[in-house]
Amino acid sequence: MKHIIRKALTLLLVYYAYMVEYRAELILWVLSGSLPIILMGVWIKAAQGGNFGLTPVDFARYFLVVFVVRQISVVWVIWEFEKDVIEGRLSSKLLQPLDPVWHYVASHLSERVARIPFALLLIALFFILYPQAFWIPKLPELLLFTLAVILTFILRFVIQYTFAIFAFWTERASALENFWFLFFLFLSGLIAPLEVFPEPVRAVVMFTPFPYLIDFPASILVGLPVDITRGFLSTIGWILIFLGANRLLWRAGLKRYSGMGA
Repeated sequence: MKHIIRKALTLLLVYYAYMVEYRAELILWVLSGSLPIILMGVWIKAAQGGNFGLTPVDFARYFLVVFVVRQISVVWVIWEFEKDVIEGRLSSKLLQPLDPVWHYVASHLSERVARIPFALLLIALFFILYPQAFWIPKLPELLLFTLAVILTFILRFVIQYTFAIFAFWTERASALENFWFLFFLFLSGLIAPLEVFPEPVRAVVMFTPFPYLIDFPASILVGLPVDITRGFLSTIGWILIFLGANRLLWRAGLKRYSGMGA
């Protein structure tokens, strides 16, 4: 156990040092995830003259939490893995007594820690500019949100890593992510809370993994109506489904891999 912990800490520290070398790039990454803040202004204006069942303050809080969820759950493993396969760099990782996935996990977790200060500054600026939206979540909601957003990151990572494995068969595995993102954009709650969707549409969308990538954790913290039990069970279920597909594709893909040194 001590050996495993030492390996994990070493990986995290190495990738954290790598991330903080590019602080200017980190700021750009944080700002690139500010689309929810932009959409918030649109929905606040719309709520003032329409009947959506949510007040302007509800929309403000929702999109602020969406911004937080995006900062925690953003994933880019498909582009790293694709590049490693194409350039043969995966070979050196395969020679190590460690599944290559842990390099990518450590990279993502370290980047989360490195971007926290910049995200907190933007959140503080938001409350200064829009103090009406300030609120203190209740402890149960905060704990449930924390668990939900951790599972959201795991689900997002497993989905994208599963798509990434198609790099063993094609040089443009990232095209799968680009196609997936079109559905993610409209069905996850990124551009609008699912609460404003027509009931028949929302009922169908809840059977897909998309709502559990943004809307579910965001709704918990904001206090919007949400089925907690179904949400957690669905998130875990989708994680297991994609994890199973991931392991099957990984074994099949390794048989095709012919990178330098493999």
